[in-house]
Amino acid sequence: MPSSILGGHASSHPDEPPTMTSIPISNAAPPIREPSICPTDDDAIIPKHKDDVLPERIDHRSWEYIIKSGLAGGLAGCAAKTVVGPLDRVKILFQASNPQFAKYTGSWTGVATAIRDIYGADGTRGLFRGHSATLLRIFPYAGIKFLAYEQIRARVIKEKAQETHVRRFISGSLAGCVSVFLTYPLEVIRVRLAFETKHDVRSSLSSICRKIYYEHPTLPSAQSSAHAEGAVTHTIHNLTPRYGLANFFRGFTATLWGMLPYAGSSFLTHDHVSDILRSPSLASHTTLPGPRGKSRDSDKPAQLKAWAELSAGGIAGFVSQTVSYPLEVIRRRMQVGGVVGDGHRLGMGEVAKKIWRERGWRGFFVGLGIGYVKVVPMVATSFFVYERGKYWLGI
Repeated sequence: MPSSILGGHASSHPDEPPTMTSIPISNAAPPIREPSICPTDDDAIIPKHKDDVLPERIDHRSWEYIIKSGLAGGLAGCAAKTVVGPLDRVKILFQASNPQFAKYTGSWTGVATAIRDIYGADGTRGLFRGHSATLLRIFPYAGIKFLAYEQIRARVIKEKAQETHVRRFISGSLAGCVSVFLTYPLEVIRVRLAFETKHDVRSSLSSICRKIYYEHPTLPSAQSSAHAEGAVTHTIHNLTPRYGLANFFRGFTATLWGMLPYAGSSFLTHDHVSDILRSPSLASHTTLPGPRGKSRDSDKPAQLKAWAELSAGGIAGFVSQTVSYPLEVIRRRMQVGGVVGDGHRLGMGEVAKKIWRERGWRGFFVGLGIGYVKVVPMVATSFFVYERGKYWLGI
């Protein structure tokens, strides 16, 4: 066979087949580059600038993410409660029908008047009475609530197609319930510290705890008939312990029922409004330019500008406060049951009937105005600090 065929040459031995010769490199076709299997394949061929290389994505279920999200949530809660500390105390006094402040509840200027009276009597310290207990409670409460939301959301919403309003609401509601389960006694202590208005008595944290622990219903008066006294006393001793840890869970059932709509609507509204603000038509005005920050989550959306993030949180606070306020009023009345009335541990139904008899349906919305004034900036601050905290912590 001629040597020109197949680009070979004749063998020196007539019985040997011709061998292939190497094709000159200059005439060879350029190698075909296979497409990258994953984005990191290109880095081995064309190194990127060190600033362009994203760190390894963090797992939402890792301990690092859990700890950092809990820390960001705790700091967010403390910042939010400090911003509205004075309003929080006045709101508790209104809701619990404190005798000294009941006269202010029917007026639009009642909040300002109440704050002025508290400041005139006790100064700044009076406006922030119970705030140390608030911070003691709010740091674990907010931290648990936010990290629980992240963890529950990661399991309920595993992909973008599952991002529905119902799943968001369920995630927020369950997160709120988890936080209440673990921190409720601290909430009762905080409310009782804020409820104290006596000028001659300075209640400490330890004294309030002892007072709550040893509270028990007042026995019937001596004028009662012997039969009625015996029946009532027997009922009280059977249904209500004279003292114990159960006193730290006054209003617990009402709190859980109230937390379902409050936390659920809060997270749902915030996430939904945030999605609207990040829509293509608004993103150029509402989101921060440049990279998505220090987050290792490639799916994390761009950070909202300060005013946009505060707006989303404020709207969330308004909605959640509106839908859950009646249950919040019932809860407050149950929490201060030891210092209002005879100390009998009333149930939700009994408290609701009592409020209805006293003021009708308006009784369930006493202090709602101050509730808006307090909750809107509080929730706005909370979500803002939380989102920025996650940004700086790299999650």
